[in-house]
Amino acid sequence: MAGDLTAGASVLTGFNPLTDNLSLFLVQLLIIITLSRLISAGLAYLHQPRVIAEVIVGILLGPSALCRIPAFANNVFPASSKPLLKLVADFGLILFLFLVGLEIDPAGLLKSAKLATSISLAGIAVPFALGVGVSKLIYELIEIPDVLEAGKAAPPFLSFTLFIGCAMSITAFPVLARMLTERKLLGTKVGQSTMAAAAIDDVIAWILLILVVALINNPANSVVAVYVFLLVVAWFIFLWFAVRPIIIRIVKYNNPDPNSHEISPFTIFAMFFVVIVSATFAQMLGIHAIFGSFLAGIIMPHEDGFAAKITGKIEDLVSVLFLPLYFTYSGLNTRIDQLSDGVSWGMVVLVIATAMAGKIFGCTFASKISGLNWRESWTVGFLMSTKGLVELIVLNLGLSAGVISVRVFTICVVMALVTTFVTMPVVTFIYP
Repeated sequence: MAGDLTAGASVLTGFNPLTDNLSLFLVQLLIIITLSRLISAGLAYLHQPRVIAEVIVGILLGPSALCRIPAFANNVFPASSKPLLKLVADFGLILFLFLVGLEIDPAGLLKSAKLATSISLAGIAVPFALGVGVSKLIYELIEIPDVLEAGKAAPPFLSFTLFIGCAMSITAFPVLARMLTERKLLGTKVGQSTMAAAAIDDVIAWILLILVVALINNPANSVVAVYVFLLVVAWFIFLWFAVRPIIIRIVKYNNPDPNSHEISPFTIFAMFFVVIVSATFAQMLGIHAIFGSFLAGIIMPHEDGFAAKITGKIEDLVSVLFLPLYFTYSGLNTRIDQLSDGVSWGMVVLVIATAMAGKIFGCTFASKISGLNWRESWTVGFLMSTKGLVELIVLNLGLSAGVISVRVFTICVVMALVTTFVTMPVVTFIYP
């Protein structure tokens, strides 16, 4: 078991560095970011996002592969080290969801609302309905046997089915933005429609998820869950109408030159103060700190490129160091070895088919009705089916809350990887 470094301990005196908490964490971090970079470099030739490589690294390092070797599991990724790994990864996730919120410009959404709203609503409603439909089968064939085998109480079916519906409805807005940038589609009608629809989709999905998480954490008292949800809404209103004007004044007073890429230290302090307070408030309400940081990102001003400047300051740190930790941790929880029978793999196929069909057909037909041609509509449909890293965040919330078992989590992780992996090849074929 790892502990703190003792006085005089050194590799020169025969001390095992892997028994020191900090040394072990640094070794884990080095392994994770190096393997993630190597695998993502290979997947880049297939135009695949980095999140796929990071989850693959977690699966390779986890109990499905290398952690099956006792010496590796006990020394490099011992169970005692995972709480620290998760703590650092969760902090990185708070910063990442702040960046996701920063990418959503409410003023920009209003301009594209007419076309994007119908696509977004179809992209939420159809997969949500299909997810709720198949959740009964997953609950009875996978979830119930798993929790009984583990000697635990089964989660309420309502919480389970709502969570699966939300998981099916997610679109990975950050991954989608990078895909459209790489394909040089951001300036096209397809790109603008998809980005606006995905942003609205994300906002609606996160609102639904806040309510679902509140219900999960208060299974015996749905009234408390409603109060929690209403408090979050009230908090966002407070942030928008009370805090946002103050942030705007701070930005203008401390950064008088809008053409400068520099941001004053006090402005950065004020921004992080809001992020941390909002994240703390959400965590204390019993949902998750990431919801608070997401709301803090949305209320940040976009005037004079402020949001873009902030993103440039912290995005590389988050994407290079923190995100690989989080998604590798997701991979460590993924148990491919538990998908050992026909029922499990049948559920994998069903979940993938349901997730893709709901998004693709719902968004494609909504796009056609909104005025796009069939080629553009199918492109929007496949782009909106991207799950990626946002889906994995949602799945981890469900796993940590005990609403889904490890096997259901693994099935949904495979679905997220497949839906993300197929997007770029298909879009390249349809819309070259």
